[in-house]
Formats: sequence, C-alpha cells, structure tokens
Amino acid sequence: MEKNIAVIKGDGIGPEIIERAIDILKKIEKKYSHKFNLEYVDMGGCSIDKHGVPLTDENLEKCLKSDSVLLGSVGGYKWDNVETENRPERGLLKLRKELNLYANIRPTKILKSLEYASPLKVSECDFIIVRELTGGIYFGKHSFETAGNMRQASDIMVYREDEIKRIGKVAFDMAKKNKKNITSVDKANVLYTSKLWREIMNDFAKKDEYEEIEYNDMYVDNAAMQLIANPSQFGIIVTENMFGDILSDEASMLTGSIGMSPSASLSDGSLGMYEPIHGSAPDIAGKDIANPIGAILSLAMMFRYSFNLFEEAEDIENAVYKTIEENYRTADLMPKDKELANKYQKVGCAEMGDIIMSKI
Repeated sequence: MEKNIAVIKGDGIGPEIIERAIDILKKIEKKYSHKFNLEYVDMGGCSIDKHGVPLTDENLEKCLKSDSVLLGSVGGYKWDNVETENRPERGLLKLRKELNLYANIRPTKILKSLEYASPLKVSECDFIIVRELTGGIYFGKHSFETAGNMRQASDIMVYREDEIKRIGKVAFDMAKKNKKNITSVDKANVLYTSKLWREIMNDFAKKDEYEEIEYNDMYVDNAAMQLIANPSQFGIIVTENMFGDILSDEASMLTGSIGMSPSASLSDGSLGMYEPIHGSAPDIAGKDIANPIGAILSLAMMFRYSFNLFEEAEDIENAVYKTIEENYRTADLMPKDKELANKYQKVGCAEMGDIIMSKI
C-alpha cells in the first residue's frame, strides 16, 4: 500500500511527539512493506512566525491532496497577544472546516496497569466520545463591541438539521459495529439548538436498523457529573462541538494523563486528521519529558480509520500496552508516592518511543 501523509509537527512539544510517531510509522512501513510519502506542513504558531498567518493556502492545499493528516499540537503563550483572527488555533479551525472534518472520535480506555494514575482510581471504563466538529458556537458569528460605556460580546450557536444528522449516523453506526450503548448529550431544557439535536437523535434511535442499540438522552451538566461518578455506564457519547470539547478533556483525565489520549477527525471519505488531544505544553518543550503515547495511538487510529490497516493498528496498540505493562513511564505517569514510584522505570519522550518501537 502507498499513501501520502501530511505531517504537521506544530508548536511546543508537537515536534518531539510527532518524531516518535514517525519512527513508529517507518517501522510499520518496513515490517508490512508499505510506502508512506510524508509531506511536512507548517501550521500554527510556527506558521505565523514564518508566513504571518497560521495556515497558508499552499499548506492547506498540501493537506487537501493528502490521504491523511498527522498533527502534533499548535499554539502557546508566545502567540497570546496575536489578534484573535490570526491566532494559531485559527489554522486548526480552518483545516477542520476545509477538510470537512465534522466527526471527532476520542476513545477513553483505562489500562489496569495505570489504575493508580487515575485521580478517581477508576479501574473500568472503555467508551468513545463522538463530537460534532465543524458546527456550533465555534463556527458561528462572533462580536466584541462597546455600546455606550459598556463592553459586550456575543457568540452565536447555529446547528442545521443536516449537520446533526450526519454526526448522528456516525455515532449510531459506530455503536452498532462495536455493540455499545449511546448517550446523546445536550442542553435541551434551555437551548433551541439542543431541542433540535434531541429530536434528530431520537429519530435515529427509532429506526429499525438501530433497534438493538440501548439509547438515552442526558443533559450536559449531568453528563459531566456521571463521567466522574460512573464512567463505565457509557459506550458511545455523541454531542455537539463545545460540549464535546469540554467532556472529552474531562474524560481524558480518567486515564491518568491527558498525554495518553488520541483522537481522529473524520470526513465522509477516508481522509482524516489524527492528533493527541493535549495542547502544545510550551513549558516542557525541548526537555524530552513529554508523553508521546497520545501521538502514537493517533497514528494507530489513522491506520484503522483512514487506511483500513487493522493489523498494523493493533500492532501499534499492543506495543504501547506491553510497554505500559512492563512499567515504563514518562514523567506524567509516575506516581507521586515515592514507594510506589520505585516500581516503575522513568523514561523520557525519545526513550519511550524507542521502547514502543522495539515491541513492534
């Protein structure tokens, strides 16, 4: 198989973790006799420094022509004072919109050997958040103005019926394939966008093809509480853009570290963008202490969702799980208790990548 991959290292720890993922990719390429052509693309703060904008049309075109996109992270306090419309994150929003990446898939799975790292000591949960990614308040009209002597701001949330239907189909098909229940999260007691959301999701639940799927609705405030109180109740959580952004970051901490969590952003075809859910962490950039596992598992998701290379994806995931089971830990996964910490081998970003690669 031959595929073209656009690689965006980005800012902060992005280059470090992506280099580890690329090492894994090259090992898979050799082992399974594939060919992956890599096209490196500037986006985010590094693009602002080089080109004056977070994403140039030329680099956007490189992503559009690729078979998939692998992303590290963008942003950082260096660009905090850049005007809002030109911040690093605007490049990411533009890329999602132009590539029509409307479905964000974020799995949360607790590994038994990392139970100690969960702040809630959660030992059992395995669910997926399906987040609508190109609609809602992030893509609505925004204004910041002064009326008289009073500053005021507004952010408009709009959802069309077709936007909700397409993310609903992704979630219900995924639940059917994986034999999981579905919880649709909204705020239908207050928001009209959520009223429409609930009506459409309930229409899906009534379809004959999904009759075996256990379905329920949940208000977002209750969902936030239930993720802490009883995360094992969830199979698939489907929700709109802002709610999904918040809930998925909350869910990531159940695993013990946000550095463990991968994600996929998908369109109607096979083109997708794959990235760890953490930020650029500029305070630890260049120190070889970042956790590359989120980026490496994102690569596995690329093989599974965009390339249909299931054996290769499982090979990567099993290498990660074996490494964790053998007690190798980056700094974010080390126990605070000194006696417990003595059980584990602390390694840096590069060494963690090398150990995982050795198990493929």
